[in-house]
Amino acid sequence: MPHTLSRLNPDGSNIDGYGNYHIEIDGPEGSPLVNKSVLNLYFLDSGDYSTVSAIPGYGWIKPSQQVWFQKTSSQLQTMYKGAPHAQKESAPGLVYFHIPLPEYSSFDSSNFTGVRQEGISSASVNSGFFATMVEAGDVKAVFTGHDHLNDFCGKLTGIQLCYAGGFGYHAYGKAGWSRRTRVVSAFLEKTADGQWGGVKSIKTWKRLDDQFLSTIDSQVLWSKGPTGRRRKSPSPAGN
Repeated sequence: MPHTLSRLNPDGSNIDGYGNYHIEIDGPEGSPLVNKSVLNLYFLDSGDYSTVSAIPGYGWIKPSQQVWFQKTSSQLQTMYKGAPHAQKESAPGLVYFHIPLPEYSSFDSSNFTGVRQEGISSASVNSGFFATMVEAGDVKAVFTGHDHLNDFCGKLTGIQLCYAGGFGYHAYGKAGWSRRTRVVSAFLEKTADGQWGGVKSIKTWKRLDDQFLSTIDSQVLWSKGPTGRRRKSPSPAGN
């Protein structure tokens, strides 16, 4: 379709599914990181229903897709940390696919932001993709759909697992519960000399299709460097 950034699988690749690709978001024009990707988006095809007769239920991220993700993530991290303008840390990565992972069941109302109004419709097997993302080291958040009445974000082993929330009117919803879309925004840091640097934080909120186009549940998904620390007050003279 015109203007879409979605793609089929990389040329010459042999990967399960059809929509496995990544998008690199370079630094601003005129900045030292103009030719480096400061934010990496990974998209994977989680399939539909299981294609293995002995395994019922929904699909999952296959081994070939995980190998592609591992190689892509490793290459992007190497490039970001290499010359010119080598960076000390990896650029943050965000991962998008449709069917939630079994790990989405790890949360309850005490440790997520948003609502859970139906079960987690993940695959009946765990393909290990969550562990693969943790091992890669650059993934900060995952975004899925599939369960239209869930819209929460919960953090597990350093990765935010988020639902996008029910958006379209062509599928099931809940009476009295506004359709919604999740917005994700990345904010850049300023270097000591006043130039734009890498991503310093990633925030999210949901926009409701109500009479006010309300925004709810604003939260920081990831922030660069230590957080939550208070600066120590200077000690009195002589102490």
